[in-house]
Amino acid sequence: MTVEVGTMLRQWRSRRSVSQLDLAHAVGVSPRHLSFVETGRSRPGPALLDALAEHLDIPLRERNSLFVTAGYAPRYEERPLDAETMSRVRAEIVRLLDAHEPNVGVALDRTWNVVLANDAAVRFLGLLPERFQTAPVNLFRASLHPDGFARMTHNFDEWGGHLVDLLRRMTRITGDERLVELEREVSSYETVVGLDERRAAGETVYEPDRLLVPFEVVLGEQKLSFFSTLTTFGSPRDITLEELTVELFYPADEPTGQWVGMMQG
Repeated sequence: MTVEVGTMLRQWRSRRSVSQLDLAHAVGVSPRHLSFVETGRSRPGPALLDALAEHLDIPLRERNSLFVTAGYAPRYEERPLDAETMSRVRAEIVRLLDAHEPNVGVALDRTWNVVLANDAAVRFLGLLPERFQTAPVNLFRASLHPDGFARMTHNFDEWGGHLVDLLRRMTRITGDERLVELEREVSSYETVVGLDERRAAGETVYEPDRLLVPFEVVLGEQKLSFFSTLTTFGSPRDITLEELTVELFYPADEPTGQWVGMMQG
């Protein structure tokens, strides 16, 4: 176990591009002691594990794995969003999403499965083929698959590229095997393969005056344009809450705003 937790810490340090010397100084131990921890010659105590995890910005789920591997009890709970103890938080998220009507709003878990959605989001997700609507709807899969939103995304190189980069960054940051598998899956889609090839060849074109990367979707004869915001909890001590993201979409131009208003009516 001591060797395993040392290997895990070394992997996290490498993932964060932090030297052993800098990490040792940051947490107040000697480089020699940290070296012993990483090689399994010394077992880290809970306080040192906590300090290392904090400095390396290790997510709560993976911190629990560190503690368990080192022979300690897990530190953080993972309560279901529908648990009684989460009722107040869930109610506030629902209130936020409902207040965002008539615009699309969703709450997503770590792998971007939709766990809560307002009515506007339900209607918008209803544009997907039926096989993509089976709960939980995964936004990466639904947005990047050639039969999903990708088939109606006007600026796929921009929006799809943004989503692919986000997924790959999330995979690097967390090391979560579910995200690794999801990244492997979407990277095999012909839409993403083509995007990667165009990027490698320097063929992708981006609008230089964009303030934000919009989601431009063509519905019938109308092109709609949206931008989105991502919101997370500021001080989570629960795994579910740390991994939860609220995404809210807004009209990026007047015609889209008018369309959204008509949809509400």
